[in-house]
Amino acid sequence: MTEPVDADGIAQLVVRLGLTDEMTAREFLIEVGDRKAPATDMIQLMQRKGVLTPYQSTKLMKGDTDGYFLGGYRVLYKISSGTFGRVYRGDDPRSGQIVAIKVLRHKWTDNKQKVDLFMREGRVGMTLNHPNIVAMINANQDTKTGQYFIIMDFVEGDNLRNILSIRKKLELDEALRMMQECAEGLAYAWMKGLTHRDIKPTNILVGTDKITKLVDFGLAEVSSTAAVTMGQMEVGRAADKDDDVAVDRTLDYAGLEKATNVTKGDVRSDIYFLGQVLFEMITGEPLMPATRDKMVKMQRRRYEEVEGTLAKRGPELGLHPAAQRLIAKASAFEPHLRYQTPVQFLEAIKATRAEIAGNPNDTGRRATGTLTVYIVEQHPKLQDAFREKFKEMGFRVLMSSNATQALMRYQQAPYHALVVDVGTVGQDGLDAFKRVVKEASGMRLDLAAILIANEDQREMADAVKELGLSNAKGYVRPVGMKQLAHHLRGVLPELRKHSDDAESD
Repeated sequence: MTEPVDADGIAQLVVRLGLTDEMTAREFLIEVGDRKAPATDMIQLMQRKGVLTPYQSTKLMKGDTDGYFLGGYRVLYKISSGTFGRVYRGDDPRSGQIVAIKVLRHKWTDNKQKVDLFMREGRVGMTLNHPNIVAMINANQDTKTGQYFIIMDFVEGDNLRNILSIRKKLELDEALRMMQECAEGLAYAWMKGLTHRDIKPTNILVGTDKITKLVDFGLAEVSSTAAVTMGQMEVGRAADKDDDVAVDRTLDYAGLEKATNVTKGDVRSDIYFLGQVLFEMITGEPLMPATRDKMVKMQRRRYEEVEGTLAKRGPELGLHPAAQRLIAKASAFEPHLRYQTPVQFLEAIKATRAEIAGNPNDTGRRATGTLTVYIVEQHPKLQDAFREKFKEMGFRVLMSSNATQALMRYQQAPYHALVVDVGTVGQDGLDAFKRVVKEASGMRLDLAAILIANEDQREMADAVKELGLSNAKGYVRPVGMKQLAHHLRGVLPELRKHSDDAESD
């Protein structure tokens, strides 16, 4: 289209594009004073009055008639730019809602693989609805221009990398609170079957409301503009500059996974890098030296040396012992030594905050959610009896005949009490009992644990005593619900007082 040459031409164009209404355009023409005035006079006036943004003004001067709206949202100005795409600030003209609009570059619109990955980002993101994850609103293709775009919540604030570049480090509880919110978001996504695969400070956004959010879930290989914030970002700043950005941004993950022989997408890798981020938040120093050398990122020793670095630098930098233990387990080189799930990591953060605050008996010592008991029992009649009695006591009851499931379930979502009947499940029950009790201890969560043995299995009940834990108790039949309830109340004071019928044998 030919560039508008006068004020009247601009007035007609902005009305046609839907940037303002006809009456407003007429008022601006009157203020300019001459319909034949230069187009720049009209544009500058409308920009001063807030009707146009500099981005829109530039497009108008070029005579562009496309790209002012995407998905019904108005495009206001560019936030950041990379090889793969650009991110704009936008709004909904109907409601005034501010959004971020991610647009795939034109040069990739004919590349089916790039388009599929980009649209997958939007579709997957739209399945996640959590306060600690940046929400995706829509993903589509503009029918007029052919542009592919994603509409997402706009976070007023900044990314953690920029915050640390200014503040250097954060107060201990502030850092732990922010990490707790990251773990909340990660745990939610993990329960939905998704892992992140690109945990790092630029993918952690902190709003002006102090809420921390994760961005770019599970799509690190396609996303090129992680920080969808205004804050201190420079408009138009390039975020990534080379075509290898999609691969380069996940090399740390690839190096860790290769070194530890785990499959792509193992959630323990996300936990590992959250531990790295937490150390830097608290101390102002990276736990693992940053490098742009791809060969170095793939070296095993880069990851092996983290534990030694933490053991040395943590105390030197004054890291609180409780925080040191938390980071050490999260960043252990061997995957089986880390927190096995985001839920475990989340509970450990809560317990660490409570310990540092001097409240070891704070609610962080309890598993969250409805009071729940996990029962391992194979005998159908005993299953029914246990289910009835424990419900009367106020528990939500989970039942399984497979002892090995007890640990897996605890790692996914910690429960409050465990009852294992080795009289019906045998040695596997004792092994599972010990593993769950050990897991709870490692997470610093109170777990009321009961093992029930037959007379000829007395040594199994004695094995529980050898654990030396007041919250774990072994009983030899005959044993009644009154005895079990007494132990449970001792460990779980919030357990509501059950009826005399529930206590009866």
